[in-house]
Amino acid sequence: MRKLVIIPTYNECENIAPMIGRVFSLPGEFDILVVDDGSPDGTAEIVRGLRGAHAGRLHLLERSGKLGLGSAYIAGFRWALERDYDWVFEMDADFSHNPDDLVRLYRTAIGGNGGDDGPGADVVIGSRYASGVNVVNWPLPRLLISWCASRYVRVVTGMPVKDATAGFVCYSRRVLETIDLDTVRMKGYGFQIEMKYSAWRLGFRVREVSIVFVDRTAGTSKMSSGIFGEALWGVLGLRFRKIEGRSR
Repeated sequence: MRKLVIIPTYNECENIAPMIGRVFSLPGEFDILVVDDGSPDGTAEIVRGLRGAHAGRLHLLERSGKLGLGSAYIAGFRWALERDYDWVFEMDADFSHNPDDLVRLYRTAIGGNGGDDGPGADVVIGSRYASGVNVVNWPLPRLLISWCASRYVRVVTGMPVKDATAGFVCYSRRVLETIDLDTVRMKGYGFQIEMKYSAWRLGFRVREVSIVFVDRTAGTSKMSSGIFGEALWGVLGLRFRKIEGRSR
């Protein structure tokens, strides 16, 4: 089973090399695709310098500017599908997601005991809210916004997911082949909601695995009020949108 971790970056020069090292130290041979949006701090140059030591496993997709989180992941999804990866992971570069949890997400996806018992899944979410609130070092206002946003998504859409805005996710190839990526509209963090909702509406099995989310200690957060605004209004439209899968 070929596994690819997509890591979108913009000015992550302090984090990207340690993150790559951690992912490649894990059992199970996870490959990495870094999607860099023209970072002026040299993030892409660092990745290029590491490719020789990880030939065939470390890949770089460079884009000309800040084109949005959602479009970065969609570009990564297309890249993964073209190269026949079986499982594709979303993950932040700043260590807010623990790389060790990639193994738990994968084991849960294939039906093994990755900390959660039960059958496998097509989408596995590394969830901050699956068992209480597992967030470290966030200021209270930001935590409340995040928790309330996920609650809002559950009420509006009916989707039984406690952390709809989570950015630590494992998708099966089947999900990414079935969702019509050309119709995904939201570009910021609303993209995370739209992808989960589309998979759920198309009948794929979605599971949450409890993780501990730790706020970044290096680099700068990319959150903004516009990101939350897009998610707020975009979710209202999701409830009334017809979700159709494309034939594979």
